[in-house]
Amino acid sequence: MKIKSIRAVDVAFPETSARARPSSVEYKTARRPSWVESGPVANPMTRYPRYAEYRPSWTPKWSNHGCVVEAEDGTWGFAIANHGRPVAAIIDDHLGPLLEGESCLATEKCYDMMVRMGAPYGATGLHAYAVSAIDLALWDLKGKLLQRPVYELLGGPTRDELFCYSTGGDTDWYMELGFQATKLPCPCGPADGLDGLKRNVDLVARTRELVGDDVELMLDCWMAFDIEYAVRLAEELRPYKLKWMEEMLRSENMDAHAKLRQRVPWQTLSTGEHWYTTVPFQHAASRHLVDIFQPDINWVGGLTALTKICAIAEAADISVIPHGGGNTPYGQHACYALPAIPWTECFVATPPGVSPDEAARLPGMAAPKDGRMVPSDGHGFGVEISLEQMSPFDYGKRQ
Repeated sequence: MKIKSIRAVDVAFPETSARARPSSVEYKTARRPSWVESGPVANPMTRYPRYAEYRPSWTPKWSNHGCVVEAEDGTWGFAIANHGRPVAAIIDDHLGPLLEGESCLATEKCYDMMVRMGAPYGATGLHAYAVSAIDLALWDLKGKLLQRPVYELLGGPTRDELFCYSTGGDTDWYMELGFQATKLPCPCGPADGLDGLKRNVDLVARTRELVGDDVELMLDCWMAFDIEYAVRLAEELRPYKLKWMEEMLRSENMDAHAKLRQRVPWQTLSTGEHWYTTVPFQHAASRHLVDIFQPDINWVGGLTALTKICAIAEAADISVIPHGGGNTPYGQHACYALPAIPWTECFVATPPGVSPDEAARLPGMAAPKDGRMVPSDGHGFGVEISLEQMSPFDYGKRQ
């Protein structure tokens, strides 16, 4: 079966599955606003007061959309795509037309072709987002053609259920929901001085007291630090037994990662959500720069890239815990089937009082309960969507 077409699409999701920014107004059961409604959260722009308080003040306003791969017999696969017009243009104008006529089942070949096609302008960044969308849509199509869930195409489940950890700032609510591991967003960075350092330490100390010693605790630093600040904060936080500290440095600075590894040998380090293609993971594995890889399946190059990263990690005795793995059906299937992945991240942006099964998500997608989850067993990724809900991507809109 050959690929007939690949195209970017706009999708009219039901209101219950819209991927809008959460607010307490949207949910009748909300007890208070979600932590995402206010700052600060440390980030690379923390040094600039104009944009320091709230990350969405400077991140791109491009919206999510979709990608559809259609086979000759009319069967189609679907995946979410990120970053609006730039990624849609790469899908529609470059990668999609060049993959027409290839086998629908040749995911390895199509992935390799797409990465190589990015050579003139770079296979990372926005190109990787486009590769991810097409690759995931191809896997969805493959599952539908073979009438199997994607996790079975990967060899079947490697565990009975997914162990999920929560990410966010409403820790009391996550404990009520039954999560046994949780990750905090770090509020302050180097520009906040000693006062900010103290605020970070106080937050972790309060949270450790709240959750006790039987809940794993992690800290997400989102590329906000330099080496000196990362070392100082890691030293201050030693008494609180963090399972890992995440993405403390800018993703592209590999030399800084090597230096940090030397200076904090006692602390488990993780990063990788802003690494694209398999190359940086191979480099990091060969030097054991970090202990946990965190690729995002929608950004790094799709499921095909993720399986390769897991193989690299297993050979180097490094764990893989995908960024936001529990927030998409794609990540859920990967976490269920790939033995290199021990945990599944669930980023929780909805307000306290709104249970995960009430929160906005793709139709047909599983939600965690008591910190556990089993992915949909529908064909492909099990997303319940129809072609009638899709239309050609509108480049005239503000994306």
